[in-house]
Parts: sequence; C-alpha cells; structure tokens
Amino acid sequence: MYLKLAWRNIWRNRRRTFITVSAIFFAVFLSVMQRSMKIGSLERMVDQMVGAFLGHIQVHQKGYNEEQNLDNSFADSPALLGAIKQTKGVKKVIPRLDSYALVAGVERSRAGLIMGIDPIAERQLSNPEQKLIKGTYLAKADEEAILIAQGLAQYLKVQVGDSLVLLGQGFQGQTATGKYLVKGLIKMPNPELNKSLVYVPIKTAQVLFATKNRLTTYCIQLDNAKQLTDVTAALRQNLAKASQQEIVYEAIDWQQMAPDLVQMINADKQAGKIMMGVFYMVLGFGILGTVLMMTSERRYEFGVLIGIGMKRFKLGILVFFEMLMLAAIGVLAGIGVSLPIMWYFHLHPIKLTGDMAKAIEGYGIEPVLPFSVDPSIFSSQAIVVFVLTMVIAIYPTVHIKRLKVIEALHG
Repeated sequence: MYLKLAWRNIWRNRRRTFITVSAIFFAVFLSVMQRSMKIGSLERMVDQMVGAFLGHIQVHQKGYNEEQNLDNSFADSPALLGAIKQTKGVKKVIPRLDSYALVAGVERSRAGLIMGIDPIAERQLSNPEQKLIKGTYLAKADEEAILIAQGLAQYLKVQVGDSLVLLGQGFQGQTATGKYLVKGLIKMPNPELNKSLVYVPIKTAQVLFATKNRLTTYCIQLDNAKQLTDVTAALRQNLAKASQQEIVYEAIDWQQMAPDLVQMINADKQAGKIMMGVFYMVLGFGILGTVLMMTSERRYEFGVLIGIGMKRFKLGILVFFEMLMLAAIGVLAGIGVSLPIMWYFHLHPIKLTGDMAKAIEGYGIEPVLPFSVDPSIFSSQAIVVFVLTMVIAIYPTVHIKRLKVIEALHG
C-alpha cells in the first residue's frame, strides 16, 4: 500500500516531480561523465606507456633496470622462456633487444632508440603494423630493413626507400655500424617516441650490436592487468629457479619501470577526489533545495493528513518511499542518457587542439580526451548520488515529526 500511494503521490504534482527528478538526473549524468573522462584519460595514459610499449612486466638480467646497456643483456634460453610462460596469468611473452645509436641520413643525424623486435610477436604489444602510415611492415626477423617514426623521418628528411646509417656501441664495447633500407614510416601516439624510435628486426639488431642470441628484455602481457602484483610475485619465484649462479633474472612491473607515470596518476587521482568532493557538495545542496521546496509546498497537505488521523511515522515512511522512487527514476535516467554518450566518446575520443594540445603533448601523452565505459563508473556514481538523495530524504521525515498541525493548516 505504501508503494502504491507513494507512486500516485509523486505524479499528483508533475511539475514538482520533474524538478526533483531533474536535479537527481543531472547529478548522476554530470558525475558519471566527469568520472568517465577522468578514468578514460588515466587508462589511455597507462595503455600508451604500458599496454602498447613497456608491457605489464619486463624480465631482465639483474642490474639492467639500473644500468640499461647491452653488457647487461642475457642469453635467450628455452629454460628461461619456459619459466616465464608457465607462470599463471601470463598471456604473451615478447622478446626485445633495445639500445641507442646515432641515426644518420644524408644531411642530418639524431640519437635514436633502436628497438630490436620479432615482427610477428611485436604485433601483440606495440603493434607497429597498425601504426604504419607509409610503406610496408617488416616481413622477417633477419630482414635488412627498418621502420622509423614519422617525426624522426621528417627531421632526417628521409622517405620510404631511402637508406639510413646506424652508428653506436655494441656488446662489450664493439663498434656497431650498419646501413639499412627504410621500409616504412610509423606514427607513434607518444610525441617523444615519435621523434626517436627505430624498429629493427631482432636478428638484424643482434648482428648489428654483435650480441649473438642475446636479449635485453622479455616484455610480458597479462590476462588481467589487475593481477599485476600476484603474477609478478609468482614470476619472481619461477625466475629464481631458472637463474644460474652467474646469471640472475629479475621481474620488474610497469609501476617500478615508470615511477613518474605512477606519481602523475596518483596526483591526478587525488585531484579528482577533491574535485568530486566539491562536486557532490554542490549537487547535494542542489537536491536539498528541491526537497526543501517540495516539503514547503506540501506543508498544508501533511497537516491535513495528520489532522484526519494518519500517524506521523507512517506519513514519514510514505514520503521516504516517494523520495526513493524519485531517486531511482533520476538515477536510471542519468545512467540511461550518459551510457550512449560515453560509448560514443569511448570509440571517438575528443581531439584537443591549440595550446591545450601542446601542453598535454609536453607530458608525452596523445592530446585526446577519451572516455571509459568501465561498469564501476556507473555503479559507484549512481550509488553515491542515490545514497546522498536518501540522506537528504531524512529531512522531510524529521519535518513531519515536528510539524504543528494547527500552524500547517493556517499556513
């Protein structure tokens, strides 16, 4: 009976219902959109640095993370690869041989990051083929050809079909020199990488740097990124068994490899919490205003009901159910309207231009505003606004308990 009466009551005054539902709707809609953009930006930031470049975890010879040179590389072995693959939660294992060299064209030269890759396996991580804007992808692991980033190609004034010279230091101080065909140009989302990256087939890189079958890194992708801590711990146990007396392997997760990124994410999260706190406070007062208006308008109605014998407690329950229904309608409407908008901007991120784009690129991040469609965004924001509305709904019940019938009837 309470639910039936509450449902009829909220539609007796459609204008009042519309105002109250609108306040709750905009509270949910704005909080969901703001949170989606915030989480989407963080996910995009991590994805560009982790999912598409570093990997969730990297396996090195111990000491490589502190001093990244070829002398700290390790010999590839079936035992090591097996120890990594048998770790529960590991999805893909991608080998790399990374170093630095002078990249020289006809007129200009620049220091570049030389990344020796398995052309097939690398499709599972940075996927250079997808970033190809001109030319063709690498066909074999021993091909005498390279892919270079678009920004580097523009600086060196080279095109597909030209040749570049790589000059650097190889394993144990040997001279590394080679001339290679530019087979394709790639565009990296990270501006810094777009100015310096050169992809070289891994066997060609091993010949260039005289490392034989050595690697600097195994990049590991996980089935579930949320299991990072557990998988890293299990992997370290397996690597300890595979380590030899003279060679010790270590597993480093992306949070250790990119502490600056972690600090930026944490700072962004704290700023987001403060912003959401202020946002909820403003929204709470907005909803409270509509509830105060509703309570004031119904003062005479409450006086009549109490005067004809309705108990205050039951009237308070009835009004609480009314607020419950209004909150449910507003929350569901907010989620229903925000979902397709979020999904669209998730597929088509907003591209930034001008000074804002330059400022974001300065942090090495692609200048776009992506939106996340993580289900927790809807549930958490909807729950917060719903609970906030229910707390505010206590006011009418307290008002009813203290209501003086004679004053209400004459008011």
